Amino acid sequence: MERVEVGFGSGNEQCAAWLYLPDGPPKPRPLVIMGHGLGANREMGLDRYARRFAAAGMGVLVFDYRHFGASGGEPRQLLSIARQRDDWRAAIAFARTLKGFDATRIALWGSSFGGGHVLSIAHEDDYLAAVVAQCPFTSGVSSALAKGPIGVIKTAVVAMTDMVFGPIRRKPIGVRLAGRKRSAALMSASDVPEGFGRLAEESEHYLPKVSARVAFSALFDAPWRRTKNIKVPVLYAVCDNDSVAPVRPTLKAAERTKHGIVKQYPIGHFDIYFDDWFEKTVYDQTDFLVSVLRP
Repeated sequence: MERVEVGFGSGNEQCAAWLYLPDGPPKPRPLVIMGHGLGANREMGLDRYARRFAAAGMGVLVFDYRHFGASGGEPRQLLSIARQRDDWRAAIAFARTLKGFDATRIALWGSSFGGGHVLSIAHEDDYLAAVVAQCPFTSGVSSALAKGPIGVIKTAVVAMTDMVFGPIRRKPIGVRLAGRKRSAALMSASDVPEGFGRLAEESEHYLPKVSARVAFSALFDAPWRRTKNIKVPVLYAVCDNDSVAPVRPTLKAAERTKHGIVKQYPIGHFDIYFDDWFEKTVYDQTDFLVSVLRP
């Protein structure tokens, strides 16, 4: 397969992306659009999934959100839920202009925070073919409760400081993405530093902090509420021991999804990206995508 660097416009900036071209004779192929989670970029483990999907005959478009990775956007590390979902919409529009791909066989693949994004926007587009939501963020309240009161209070103090002083100084005040339980970090649990750290080590562009103000918008975000009107098949890859995106609202989202399929794994949030559990989940996801994207 071949991987080429491409880009597309979103707002006033450019999103950087990799386009994977599968081997074989030229013909309209299905296409999977992939985006990562909270503060993450395409270098953090997504290439492994994309190569498996491309080896199965699908094209793959893996992009960085604005303000992150190789994409444009100032200030850097500005994390906006609304902007990231607009980036998904822009990626879909761009995908439909690509020659050699079938515009009626486009699937969305989002992990963690990106899983929440795809669940939130999939109902808007009647021409999508499928969705994969891997360990998806489905309830801000549930994720906050998992952090515990001390961690929530510490994070809220930093977020309030950013909301008040960030616009004045024209530069966001950062909060750490990953930390241990009770720390002032957006993701704080015993397995977070090691698990997220393994992903971060794979990226040259990774930075450990993002704009703290996102904590408030994330708290009140509830992607599970938007799944009832999704018309296409959705595969939920659920980590039963998830300390970042609790399972209960995700299973509720799946129950509300007309064509929802649930695959549950007895692992933590970050285990799904690595080793034997990656092999198991990427096999299940490839099987699902091939079955729903075939002509």
